[in-house]
Amino acid sequence: QYQLVESGGGSVQPGGSLRLSCSASGFNLDSWSIGWFRQAPGKEREGIACVNERGTSMNYADSVKGRFTVSRDNAKNMAYLQMANLKPEDTTTYYCAADYSITACPTYFDSPRTWANWGQGTQVAVSS
Repeated sequence: QYQLVESGGGSVQPGGSLRLSCSASGFNLDSWSIGWFRQAPGKEREGIACVNERGTSMNYADSVKGRFTVSRDNAKNMAYLQMANLKPEDTTTYYCAADYSITACPTYFDSPRTWANWGQGTQVAVSS
């Protein structure tokens, strides 16, 4: 059974940093691209970052480019989203996703339909 679990969410002041983790079980991540999404209540799920299976190609949404960094450690079966200079508008639930398709990242990363497997999400709150 494929399972993804996000962790690392929490509360932070504007300008602060958090690192989200995505842990995989039941499968080896080294053949899967990883995507990061976020979704606020009543809004569509937004694709914000991705990294391909080897960690050689990444892509970012304009809303997070220059502030967020995606990475992975295949030996640990983990992926990460380092978030810096956080803003109140970054407050929402964050999800990681995985897909076996070679076009998932970077080409179609921002479409939720691209991604086959999803975690349950972790909450991030940015406020003073």
